[in-house]
Amino acid sequence: MVTKEYRTVKEIIGPLMLIEGVGGITYGELTDIRLDDGTMRRGRVLEVHRDRAVVQVFEGTSGLAPQGVTVKFLGKGVELGVSGDILGRVFDGFGRPIDDGPPIIPEKWLNINGNPMNPYSRDYPNEFIQTGISTIDLLNPLVRGQKLPFFSGSGLPHSRMAAQVARQARVLKTGEKFAVIFATMGITFEEAEFFINDFRRTGALERAVLFINLADDPAIERIAVPRMALTVAEFLAYEKDMHVLVILTDLTNYCEALREISAARKEVPGRRGYPGYLYTDLSTIYERAGRIKGKMGSITQLPVLTMPEDDKTHPIPDLTGYITEGQIILSRSLHAQGIYPPVDVLPSLSRLKDKGIGVGKTREDHANVMNQLYAAYARGKNAKELAVVLGESALSDIDLLYVKFADAFEDRFIRQGEDENRSIEDSLRIGWELLGLLPKSELKRIRPEFIEKYYPENK
Repeated sequence: MVTKEYRTVKEIIGPLMLIEGVGGITYGELTDIRLDDGTMRRGRVLEVHRDRAVVQVFEGTSGLAPQGVTVKFLGKGVELGVSGDILGRVFDGFGRPIDDGPPIIPEKWLNINGNPMNPYSRDYPNEFIQTGISTIDLLNPLVRGQKLPFFSGSGLPHSRMAAQVARQARVLKTGEKFAVIFATMGITFEEAEFFINDFRRTGALERAVLFINLADDPAIERIAVPRMALTVAEFLAYEKDMHVLVILTDLTNYCEALREISAARKEVPGRRGYPGYLYTDLSTIYERAGRIKGKMGSITQLPVLTMPEDDKTHPIPDLTGYITEGQIILSRSLHAQGIYPPVDVLPSLSRLKDKGIGVGKTREDHANVMNQLYAAYARGKNAKELAVVLGESALSDIDLLYVKFADAFEDRFIRQGEDENRSIEDSLRIGWELLGLLPKSELKRIRPEFIEKYYPENK
């Protein structure tokens, strides 16, 4: 492999340096940056135009002077060494072990940008993944190969929910190999300690791989973290035949890093200062989820993002909603009531929910119960809003029954313990107990044979 060295750094701006007089350089190529005192930093080619190249410096450019730097182009992109022994390990954003364990002996080196997936070879997601959280499993089921983001807000317990899903998620089929890749971007040291200790305490670390990027780590590193995580996921899924759940938190910090680098490149900003290619960039992450025909393994994604000012129309959740297959939205009002997990059921949606439920996957009555619970809760919420305006005396007896149902639904169905791992049967049982508060004549979305079999008074 031919390497080329240059001492022609023209300018350094933010995390970027401009090198002149280069030749034969390609986009994404790695560089070694050597200072005159012998210290080394890593970089990556971000842009090439004629005989000029723009390089991102991973560790930042503080202390660098154009005349005191030698740049060596390595002729290859960012690669990660992967192996079956990677499970149970904790890495930083550059893929270096930070758990005091031995170095990984790679079976192979993989480019972190992955290989494009042929759309024809994609297989349709159709198998249920149980997370142990009722509001997801029963009302917005996660299907193997799906990408289903959490839309949260500052101060909401999305980190605790993400850790709970990572601990509890499993494919219902026995004997299936399951792994969790957990990648954090721009989190605090306290949050990082929470995740690592939680995984160790519960034993979930044995089937997991963690990538930790802290808030004070370079923004450039934040760009690489989700791609490192997905590279490991692709190796485990398509070469080790594992079902892999990838949890990425917080995508908002990733997008902020992208905006910072875009501003340093003096690019024309798009909506709210984010680069115009934000949609394309996010799609290169989200579209690495899925299943491939002829392969046993799969990649399922749960990206977590905090909506600035709880605004669903902000570019990050807005574009994410276009690319992914639904969203789980967290509610600040439920959180204020002390309900965990504070999932806002009504605007949440899993677009593939019908593909992963029913006979042989969950239970025959799943779809009917899901629809009836949603409809009853929506009517109860509407009745409560009407009572605020007109007073309870304006409500009919059946409206009052729905108000009672909505309160019980939030207290018994949405609310559950942080370590409470409910099976889909548990969630269905609670659902039927709640539907027992309503007369049979109101269960218009449930087939008569299911009412006969599961309605509480028939037990």
